[in-house]
Amino acid sequence: MSTPPTGTPSTTLRPARLDPTDPTGRTDPTDPTNQANQANQANQTHPTTAATLLVIVTAYLMVGVDSTVVNVALPDIQRDLGFTPTGLSWVLNTYTLAFGGLLLLGGRIGDIAGRRRALTTGALLFAAASLLGGLAGEGSWLLAARALQGVGAALIAPSTLALITTSFPEGPRRHHALGVYASMAGIGASVGLVLGGMLTSWASWRWSLLINVPIGIAVAAALPRFVAETPRHTGRFDAAGALTGTAGTASLVYAFIRVSEEGWSDTGAMTAFGAAAALIVAFVLVEARAEQPVMPLRLLTDRNRAGGYAGVLLLPAGMFGAFYFLTLVGQQALGYSPLRAGFAFLPMTLLMFTTVRMVPRLLQRFGTKPVLLTGMSLIAIAGGWLWRLEPGDGYLSGLLGPLLLMGLGVGLSFLPLNATILAGVEPREAGSASGLLQTLQWLGGTLGLSVLVTVFGTATRHAHGSPTEILTEGSARAFGAGALIAVAALVLSALVITTPDPNA
Repeated sequence: MSTPPTGTPSTTLRPARLDPTDPTGRTDPTDPTNQANQANQANQTHPTTAATLLVIVTAYLMVGVDSTVVNVALPDIQRDLGFTPTGLSWVLNTYTLAFGGLLLLGGRIGDIAGRRRALTTGALLFAAASLLGGLAGEGSWLLAARALQGVGAALIAPSTLALITTSFPEGPRRHHALGVYASMAGIGASVGLVLGGMLTSWASWRWSLLINVPIGIAVAAALPRFVAETPRHTGRFDAAGALTGTAGTASLVYAFIRVSEEGWSDTGAMTAFGAAAALIVAFVLVEARAEQPVMPLRLLTDRNRAGGYAGVLLLPAGMFGAFYFLTLVGQQALGYSPLRAGFAFLPMTLLMFTTVRMVPRLLQRFGTKPVLLTGMSLIAIAGGWLWRLEPGDGYLSGLLGPLLLMGLGVGLSFLPLNATILAGVEPREAGSASGLLQTLQWLGGTLGLSVLVTVFGTATRHAHGSPTEILTEGSARAFGAGALIAVAALVLSALVITTPDPNA
């Protein structure tokens, strides 16, 4: 049998391996050969087309947009529902915490139940939660709806990335698909800021949530037509791992938020830090002993993959926090309307989208590591520039330059990270690998925001001056912390990632 050219999917099916323990002569469902046969047969029924990629990335774009679409609406939400300034961050953290904490379990559900089924369920749940949030009459109602959105997103995100990994063969076709997918992470977050400004100014902050309802329903309806179901894998859910991992993450975020409100001497915050440490240690021990862990630790044994995972944890930590404080500076220090504050991010969005389309060609010419380090360097420089923000700075003098650098840096960084992590992953572990990638990415955003809010709260708790001066000074300190996180990501990637091309 001849070998197909590189990047061309093979349509030749190998002989299936019979299960010697089954007297009926049925095939062994756990054999990789039979799983590949099932995948090929499914793709013949649902051929991989541009429509397949469009449906998959639309589902992920919905998740990315929702991570920031309410940012611009935060002042209106605070006025309507009575949140405190530091408590307001929970509108973002409740979503990303449930999302990041359950992503590993969501990836495992996709492996066992089928990734298209998990994606469909997640899209419908996301739409229902968005409807509840849009109708919220009090703060606790909104936070509960945001948490439920996070549960739906935890089913969507790992399934989308796993479906791309299994639907497109390694090589140029997968790089193209990953390039489109990677752009959705950054573009979705920045488009959410623009869209949130438009909806809040023209209608109400509630529409920043209600807009997800028709999109989620449309995605769920299109999936059976354009996307093939993946083979299911026998197994069971690692409930202990999911519980300890989610509880540990929640405790850590709560501890940082508590510090931002009460200070480092607060007993409740220190108790939460202690509980977080104990739960995270318990999570690692559970995963090391579990027969079918929710996070296979063997995924971290590859040096390049481990370095990639570190990058997707640290980069969003500074980026998502920067979006939060840039929104506050734009509306509360510069006096922008929600619409104008949203459009202030448009140059970053356009540059990010343009850059991502060029990255596959840059990877072929220069290799993964040089492109990645260049992108990370630009993000660090953007954070350092914002660190110098002063009360008298306007949009052109203080914000536009960093936004352009951030757009270019994000566009150069995420595709190389995704390609490095997913290179060589076995199809049966695609869901787990994708779930871990998404978990660390959104967990990084959640923890990063809580850390930056803590820096802001510490800097402004006893500050003197006008509200604008206090806000600008505290935001500048938070931007500085974000810049240091980006530098840490750059140094780790430079030292740990050794292979210039993930396919080498």
